[in-house]
Amino acid sequence: MDLIAAIALCLGAFVVGAGVSGFVMFRMGEKHRMKFAETTIGSAEKEALRLINEASDKARSEKKTALVEAKDEIFKLREEAEKEISRLKNETDRELKERRSEVSRAERRLQQKEENLDKKNDKIEKLEESLLSKSKKADENLAEAERTKKTQMDMLQRISGFSNEQAKAHLLEMLDSQLDREKAVRITAYEQRLKDECDEKARSYISLAIARLASETVSEMTVSVVPLPNDEMKGRIIGREGRNIRTLEQLTGVDLIIDDTPEAITLSSHDKVRREIARISLERLIQDGRIHPMRIEEMVDKARRDVELKIKQEGERAIIDTNVNGLNHELVRLLGRLYYRTSYSQNVLSHSIEVAHLSGILASELGIDAVMARRAGLLHDIGKALTHEIEGSHVNIGMEVLKKYKENAEIIHAVEAHHGDTDTKTVLAAVVQAADAISAARPGARSENYENYIKRLQKLEEICSSYQGVEKSFAIQAGREVRVMIKPEAVSDDKMVVLARKIAERIEKDTEYPGQIRIHLIRESRAIDFAK
Repeated sequence: MDLIAAIALCLGAFVVGAGVSGFVMFRMGEKHRMKFAETTIGSAEKEALRLINEASDKARSEKKTALVEAKDEIFKLREEAEKEISRLKNETDRELKERRSEVSRAERRLQQKEENLDKKNDKIEKLEESLLSKSKKADENLAEAERTKKTQMDMLQRISGFSNEQAKAHLLEMLDSQLDREKAVRITAYEQRLKDECDEKARSYISLAIARLASETVSEMTVSVVPLPNDEMKGRIIGREGRNIRTLEQLTGVDLIIDDTPEAITLSSHDKVRREIARISLERLIQDGRIHPMRIEEMVDKARRDVELKIKQEGERAIIDTNVNGLNHELVRLLGRLYYRTSYSQNVLSHSIEVAHLSGILASELGIDAVMARRAGLLHDIGKALTHEIEGSHVNIGMEVLKKYKENAEIIHAVEAHHGDTDTKTVLAAVVQAADAISAARPGARSENYENYIKRLQKLEEICSSYQGVEKSFAIQAGREVRVMIKPEAVSDDKMVVLARKIAERIEKDTEYPGQIRIHLIRESRAIDFAK
């Protein structure tokens, strides 16, 4: 127990000693830390003071440097401003000097002009004085001459026995006779010279127009040839008992000539529109292969529509070729119809285009409106598009058509006078007349026999179509046959014989022809219905 107590006592003493020792050590460490902290704070304050002093010194140094640089910059700017002011002052002084010198020169010129004017005024005054003195002398001389003249006239009157009035009349009579002769000679010479010059200019203008316009001289033919793929096609075109070829001839009014010519069929008609419709229809039938009357009718109808479209296109081509604008669309269509019209074997549309170009060239040479001249030249034969529909000459028909579509009065007069039926009142009319004559007079341009042949065939068709109940009539076989299509509801079979006799008698009476003409009347009745 004592041992335990001793141990406990020792342990308690050790704990107390350790606690006292720890307390003493703690107090000593705290003082040491306080001294260290005071030392650190003092050094930090010194360092901060040093940094503040250094920053202050540096700021003062930089401030001095900035002030010096600013002063230098201000000095430089001041120098530049003084230089600029000096330069502007020098330029201003120079400009002032130049203006002063110009003013001084202008003053010298004005002074010189004033001196010149003074000199001229002096000369004019001297000249006026001289003229005044000369005028006085002239008046004195004139008075003297009058006195001398009166004395001489008195002497002449006593010698000749004529009074003053009688002498004047005698002198005027002699002068008139001399002037009449001289005037007649001069007028004759002037007229001859003017005529020679006009002839020479006319030849020059016409030669120039012909040289500048190169035209074809191909005449229109009355036949067209359709090629065939083989000779067997001829039989299919003829058809059973000739029904196909008969249908095609009746619908188109064209004579189909199927001869020994290999792989070809000839279409004969004086009407180019009919030939074209027949040609297009036949070519399409050959290409299609189905050849029978109903198909033929379909193809002929399509071909007619295509020809109408072609007429429109040809009219538009003509106005483009001649550079004529602003035509009424009906006039354009009538121009297109001229493509299928001929005059003495010359295509009328080609002739009209040629006349338009020639008129424009001649008008340009004469100094008149070339556009108006081309327009008049293009329209001068427009009446030929309707000559087979309206009675009258193509000139009168053309005038009425142009009046209907409100064309210019000068153009209408040019159309009226282009064949010399009336006097030409304008230069434009004379130009169109000359251009028409030039185009028609070209070698090979026209054929008189061909035109007479066409007129004879047209006359045959007109006679046949004039009877009531006739739907269409076609002159074929070069005028040796006329096929007349009869309206079945208007003419019976019995009346057909009488009508054929009347037509034959009328042809014998009104026309002249070689040999004989066959009048072939065709009456066909159809009944069509549809199964629905």
